Amino acid sequence: MKLHEPVTGGPCWAELGTDDLAAAERFYGELFGWRPETDPRRRASGHTVNRLGGAAVAGLTPLSRPEQPVAWDVVFAVRDADTAVRQVTAAGGTVPEGPVDVPGHGRYVVVVDPTGALFQLWQPGSFTGAGLLNAHGSLGWVELLTREPDRAADFYTTVFGWSVTASAYYPQWGIGGADFGGMVTMDEKFPHEVPAHWLPYFAVTDVDVAAAGTTDGGGTVLMEPVSPPEGPRIAVVRDPRGAMFGVYRVGDER
Repeated sequence: MKLHEPVTGGPCWAELGTDDLAAAERFYGELFGWRPETDPRRRASGHTVNRLGGAAVAGLTPLSRPEQPVAWDVVFAVRDADTAVRQVTAAGGTVPEGPVDVPGHGRYVVVVDPTGALFQLWQPGSFTGAGLLNAHGSLGWVELLTREPDRAADFYTTVFGWSVTASAYYPQWGIGGADFGGMVTMDEKFPHEVPAHWLPYFAVTDVDVAAAGTTDGGGTVLMEPVSPPEGPRIAVVRDPRGAMFGVYRVGDER
């Protein structure tokens, strides 16, 4: 990711919805060195901010509905949540939740793009998002997996004004000249029941060590560590409760 801090229209946060908050704190603490801080207020419903040093890097939150899957959500910053909702719906997306005020922090919206991928929007107040990017244990890349890449490109360029680097293999998203993510076309290798989705990648100093740490912690390696010709060494894994995410070797440029 060529962004070094959250910017309007770019990824600003990643948040895990999980059915076992304590287990998630243990797993990610051992894997990335995160230190969890749970908001003690009742209205916060157990929301937890993970930190590296003094920097906030990712969130954990209990599932709010029984049917909600355990999964990571990618969050994008917007100036005004209400305006963003109008832009999303006009471009063919849907808004299942929000805008919702988080008193003293900001406002969030849950969005589903026209191809079925869920993500969130964040209008910052006192909380602007991740205090660290592109460093070990922090968010460093986001990836959209979809079966309708052309439709997805139309939606995101319309709503956010992103650029799309033309590539038959791996188009990349950018904002203000800085690439921050990519897009994968889901083909027959993806089971039909797997929906379009956003996948966060966290930076690590050693991808192979992170993959081994995932299995040691009870998770699963879905894509073994690999070094693509034009990118950093990466792997895709799943935590013990089923949430997927990627890791990539920090310091390599995409």
